Amino acid sequence: MSANSADPSVLLDVVLVKAGCTKIRYEAELLGDDGTRLAVRAPWAGEGVRDFGFVRFEPGDVFTEYYWRDRWYSVKEVRDASGALKGWYCDITRPATLVGTELIVEDLDLDLWRSAGGDDVRRLDEDEFEESGLSERDPQAAAAAVAALDELEAFATVEGGLESLLA
Repeated sequence: MSANSADPSVLLDVVLVKAGCTKIRYEAELLGDDGTRLAVRAPWAGEGVRDFGFVRFEPGDVFTEYYWRDRWYSVKEVRDASGALKGWYCDITRPATLVGTELIVEDLDLDLWRSAGGDDVRRLDEDEFEESGLSERDPQAAAAAVAALDELEAFATVEGGLESLLA
């Protein structure tokens, strides 16, 4: 499935895998697939409210998610039910794969948050990444993950950086 503009009736199952197990699976509308980058839109797929302290994900939130087949991250633009931008949640992952109607993404524990105003950019879950043992099991993947986090942080700290990445 590869097209510059997607048929809005095409639905994919986004499958987030962590440590070999499915962490979450949810349905998303395919917005575009240029062969390298896929864009999907989905409502908040978690149960209830998830309060991180710096942002709350809750029913009504809408995520426009960007996945790459050649990059070690995904970027999720988060808006509330009224359409106001909350910010961007970025996952460090192995490059995404599309198998049939399943978009499979392996989470590598590292994350980055950038608030809508850009005044809050924070690296997340570095302790989980260390505890995962990826550095010992797969040093090349661990190095790619850390490099991807550094790259995203550089985009996130420049005005318009994440937006230009998604344009």
